[in-house]
Amino acid sequence: MIRLHYYPGNASMAPHILLQELGVPFELVRVDREAAAHKSAAYLKLNPNGLIPVLEDGDQVLYETAAILLHLADTHPEAVLAPGVGTPERAQYYKWMLWLSNTLQAMLIHYFYPDRMADDAVGAAAVKAHAEAAIGRMLDQLDAHLAAHQGPWLLGTDYSAADALAFVLCRWTRGFARPARSLPQLGAYLQRMLARPAVQKVFAVEQPAMPAV
Repeated sequence: MIRLHYYPGNASMAPHILLQELGVPFELVRVDREAAAHKSAAYLKLNPNGLIPVLEDGDQVLYETAAILLHLADTHPEAVLAPGVGTPERAQYYKWMLWLSNTLQAMLIHYFYPDRMADDAVGAAAVKAHAEAAIGRMLDQLDAHLAAHQGPWLLGTDYSAADALAFVLCRWTRGFARPARSLPQLGAYLQRMLARPAVQKVFAVEQPAMPAV
């Protein structure tokens, strides 16, 4: 049995979306962040970084959202949620999965937790402002990419695991002065994501903070 340790609206939403897309049996385990359950001894045995999500797939324990998405897509090839290995499309898939995780998500963490990168409130405010500006440029890059290929999904015509991650990260900008939804291509893209039954199922279960995007 697959077991996903999650918290509503967290990065765990991306593998939750993918599991709903796959339609396979799985169990959700809510991690009580308010009670610091992700820092408990039991949880740290699963993920020593104390971060959400964790995926248990049989005897295998995985953390890092992108790794979980890659694993789920590869272990369920019948769902075709990733391009074929060795193809040019697969190379682009790797590129965007790593860019979303290592570039956009990393900068979003700086925005939401600026105190981790500064010694005082003034420094934290500067970190947050610089992060928001950098994220804005990254959203422009995503918007331009969608405009260039004119396909409905991140990789073009085919929906993939990368879309689940892109959606969740773009959703995190909903409180920004210039959120992802305000950009022409990204705004339409996010609406297409919200229309997917798998995403609707996740929202019904998690009931994350609104607005949706």
